Amino acid sequence: MAKSSGENGPRAPAAGGSLSGTRESLAQGPDAAAADELSSLGSDSEANGFAERRIDKFGFIVGSQGAEGAPCPLLHRLEEVPLEVLRQRESKWLDMLNNWDKWMAKKHKKIRLRCQKGIPPSLRGRAWQYLSGGKVKLQQNPGKFDELDMSPGDPKWLDVIERDLHRQFPFHEMFVSRGGHGQQDLFRVLKAYTLYRPEEGYCQAQAPIAAVLLMHMPAEQAFWCLVQICEKYLPGYYSEKLEAIQLDGEILFSLLQKVSPVAHKHLSRQKIDPLLYMTEWFMCAFARTLPWSSVLRVWDMFFCEGVKIIFRVGLVLLKHALGSPEKVKACQGQYETIERLRSLSPKIMQEAFLVQEVVELPVTERQIEREHLIQLRRWQETRGELQCRSPPRLHGAKAILDAEPAPRPALQPSPSIRLPPDAPFPSSKAKPKPPKQVQKEQRKRTKASGQLDKTPAPNQAMVVAAAGDTCPPQAMSPKDLAPQDPAPQDPAPQDLAPQDSAHHHSQESLTSQESEDTYL
Repeated sequence: MAKSSGENGPRAPAAGGSLSGTRESLAQGPDAAAADELSSLGSDSEANGFAERRIDKFGFIVGSQGAEGAPCPLLHRLEEVPLEVLRQRESKWLDMLNNWDKWMAKKHKKIRLRCQKGIPPSLRGRAWQYLSGGKVKLQQNPGKFDELDMSPGDPKWLDVIERDLHRQFPFHEMFVSRGGHGQQDLFRVLKAYTLYRPEEGYCQAQAPIAAVLLMHMPAEQAFWCLVQICEKYLPGYYSEKLEAIQLDGEILFSLLQKVSPVAHKHLSRQKIDPLLYMTEWFMCAFARTLPWSSVLRVWDMFFCEGVKIIFRVGLVLLKHALGSPEKVKACQGQYETIERLRSLSPKIMQEAFLVQEVVELPVTERQIEREHLIQLRRWQETRGELQCRSPPRLHGAKAILDAEPAPRPALQPSPSIRLPPDAPFPSSKAKPKPPKQVQKEQRKRTKASGQLDKTPAPNQAMVVAAAGDTCPPQAMSPKDLAPQDPAPQDPAPQDLAPQDSAHHHSQESLTSQESEDTYL
């Protein structure tokens, strides 16, 4: 598993293929010829021949169940969420995203529950950016991706990345055309990462991760989400010698003893190394293993709760594939056992069943970290120190947010309805002020009433205009200009704060989406 410029690492097999090949490139599997033939379309105009075929809700060509990454044909009839329920969820998620820091600080458990229910498709890309911290990274590094994108890149990595492009979901409409916009963006994101982290370079398992992100957001946002996955969620997975994935394989196997003693005993007896079945699962975050609806639900929870979701999914699959004496009897040797884990039963991968099992499985961050320390100590005793010094793993969105430096700027939603600075804002005067605030303003007005009574009415109109009232002076009646009228007439600077906050609140309430974030 050692890394060099021509070393071996995981590949994603096509429909039951084996896990082999180089770290930077994929060995041609038995089904690769068909994928190459389809992906050899040379231009978007040639790819238009597929426009006559039906595309499913995820963007895959219907009837392409033999393709890598395409939804499992037996599970294509999904549990459809009623439209009314979906609209309610969208409204709740919009409120969370427009007030993200407040929700993360005070209602993180609610966010976790909503991620377990599934993020609405229209907001999934935007939610992944906020959960992962990719949105913060983008704000902290304006123009960085463009700078990396314009750089030439290391020829060693560019050649390897280009060879891998057509292998990423070749039956998805975004990547069906060789040289199409999907493959171009994938190349840009992966090349940018090799420049951003030259000590890591490129690992082939990063390509499907980046491809899934690009299905939900533009290239710049996908790049920063990829950075967060590689640095915060799965640190060390794609670096030299793949030591982190080997450690996690031992952690998974140890946790399996508690979750399913039968499966653990069988794999021990067969002397099957965890790397033979879990490498692709973990490094690709199950993007090449599960039906697509299940992949998206797993990723929703993964971005919120961290790597424990990946461990839980792996344990659920092992438990239900090898967790009973009857199932073990059918796998007498190593070959039969590995084949069972490569061709998992559709039932255990079905969206509702899998998500419920994952949510209920009692595997916590604390257990994972405790096992990590145990396995790390064993590694040091038998193999010496780790050569790759990766940063500590952060378990989900809350841990990532808490780890950010203190002066981090608050995430501000960009309104989709923009008004000129001097334009009237009707909704700002519709919001009533609190009673205490009104009383305070009336007392101040009483003290200043003598001065206001001596002031001519035309000058009052000028003062009102200068105070920044949202209503133009010419539209006001004489009654509106009387000294006894409430706050709009008071020119005192301290009384303007409530107006400004109400105006700001109304402006944010109009925010329904961010054009740069919502990407369908």
